[in-house]
Amino acid sequence: MKTLKLLMGFALTATLFTSCYVEDAVIVVDDPVPGINVNQLLNSYELWYVDVNETLGSGEVPFLQIAFTVSFRNGILYANNNLVGIGEQGNGFGIPIGVYDAYDGILDVNHDLDGFGTFDVFRIDNNTIELYNPSSDTSYFLNGYQRSNFDYDFVFYDNIHYFLQEYEAWEKTYTSEFGALDEFDNENYLQFVAGGNDIEFRSSQDANISNPSNIVWDFTGLYDVADVTGNFYLKYLTLDYDFFDNEVFELSVIDDGTIEILHADSGTVYEFAGKGYIEFLRQAPVAKGGESIKKSVVKKRKQKTAKKDNPRESTRS
Repeated sequence: MKTLKLLMGFALTATLFTSCYVEDAVIVVDDPVPGINVNQLLNSYELWYVDVNETLGSGEVPFLQIAFTVSFRNGILYANNNLVGIGEQGNGFGIPIGVYDAYDGILDVNHDLDGFGTFDVFRIDNNTIELYNPSSDTSYFLNGYQRSNFDYDFVFYDNIHYFLQEYEAWEKTYTSEFGALDEFDNENYLQFVAGGNDIEFRSSQDANISNPSNIVWDFTGLYDVADVTGNFYLKYLTLDYDFFDNEVFELSVIDDGTIEILHADSGTVYEFAGKGYIEFLRQAPVAKGGESIKKSVVKKRKQKTAKKDNPRESTRS
């Protein structure tokens, strides 16, 4: 009899806890709380990592789609849109991209380029918020971190695919004396195109071109960056030329403006320096011929990967 009472007590307690949890979830997650101190919530973390892979809805908000992190500081909205300089630019906050006002569960943003946007703000858990944009019927999920415990290196190396797109061109500055002769010895410039299908590259045999806009691109194809097992800081770069065999390299980053690639077949080492840094969402990058490519950059900029310790990571396939 005593055992039965204990079991019934546990069942009742579980039911009560379940009911409280569901009721709390409905209040906090599904409906904005009138009078919620949104400013305090947004300022509780220095950086909000934008988990693009968790986005719900068929629309998009350009400034969130492109940002790796956003920060809310005294009415000024900051973002890390680039991997070049991440962790150092703006003391880790990135660049100012607009102004904001937060009140009664609402966040209003006036972006420097995209103009006004409004969001309903929901607290999901201790370090996760949802920003719901009614005009696009889209929700973005942001994970909070302090600068001291945010892994800038992880974000950088996990998104090198997009780092390569942050320069108008990469110029060959060094070729090793060792290694067999190969066709790639003749290539002097590479470009990894932002926008479009987001995996296109171009190469050129031009020499000593000071302005990247004047480079004549001789070859095109698709590129891929893949992990190297056991070495997070080393990647495989494959250049799939349209009419030639693939070229495979080991890719390493020397600094924010210099890469080294080791040609797998010949053993030759090359260094390339970035030319024409592109600061995303401050000025629209301009393609050859003067046509703005901002729209394609905003739409196709990234499907970036969340940090390892993201509490929602397990929901992705």
